[in-house]
Amino acid sequence: MKIEPSLLFSLTWFAHIARHRSFTKAAAEMGVTRAALSQQLKSLEQQLNVRLLNRTTRDMSLTEEGRRLLDVLQPALSAVDRAVSNLGEAHDQPSGLIRLNSSRVAARLLIEPHMGEFLARYPKLRMELVMNDGLSNIVAEGMDAGIRLGESLNEHTVAVPITPPLEMAIVGSPKYFEKYGVPDSPADLHKHNCLAYRFTSSGNIDHWSFTAPGANGHTVVYEPNGNAVFNDDESMLLAALQDVGMVQHINLCVRYYLAAGSLVRVLDPWCLPFPGFYLYVPSRSQMPAKLRVLIDFLIEKREQLAKESKLLFANPARLKPREGHNTPSAVGRRGKPK
Repeated sequence: MKIEPSLLFSLTWFAHIARHRSFTKAAAEMGVTRAALSQQLKSLEQQLNVRLLNRTTRDMSLTEEGRRLLDVLQPALSAVDRAVSNLGEAHDQPSGLIRLNSSRVAARLLIEPHMGEFLARYPKLRMELVMNDGLSNIVAEGMDAGIRLGESLNEHTVAVPITPPLEMAIVGSPKYFEKYGVPDSPADLHKHNCLAYRFTSSGNIDHWSFTAPGANGHTVVYEPNGNAVFNDDESMLLAALQDVGMVQHINLCVRYYLAAGSLVRVLDPWCLPFPGFYLYVPSRSQMPAKLRVLIDFLIEKREQLAKESKLLFANPARLKPREGHNTPSAVGRRGKPK
């Protein structure tokens, strides 16, 4: 038998009447009039072609058919009630799976170092981390959230910043600069071995973009043409650490090398800040608790990162590299789709 949607409402109302054995009490609980409730029951009996309740002006009792129907309805309605309650609890309590799509650099900078702490803080949560350097359609791909640079996102995207503003840093080893000198401006780069990064998706070389110091600074774009090209940051930075040449990377990703003195930054005044990484979600309405706590956690880490970076870039010698951050495996690419 195909159940009409209207029949489901009537069955629910019948169960309330039968439980209270009173139209008046059931109507008060459901916030409807006694007459409306009586009409619903009458309509249900007509649809089923069976009497469910024996009623007089003073008494009410279930018929045999009514009792059989109620015996089935009560556990079914209780199961529905539990399911609805569980949905509400899941919305209020952080639990379940978070499917997060992130560029490699963002994952290595923002997620991997703190995943243990996050999952320990919220033991009912699980996380699936998908790394993809292209811009992901999180709705189409069934993701709960994504992490990308702010400049890559549509202006209407629901997003929150999870890093301070970033800068691209031009770095090389002390031995390299001792041998070849320090460039004073991008015009000097042709004298240097500038190692290049090639985007896997497009095959394009990542150009180095500079803005001249001053209010009306012009833009200079340079295509590195050194003696090595990479599509992996770890390999590229290993080459820089071996005194091969200069490389470009996000300032936060090389901060521990700067602190250790194994890399030196140049052309700082020519590298202006740009919007950092953002966590973006499908919608801000009815956001589940699991996403709210993830956002709060990443904002908390953003504040810590901002304080740490301010300390480092003011005086690199005061910040010591953390364990696990003294090798190239701790870093990644800028992550802007090309």
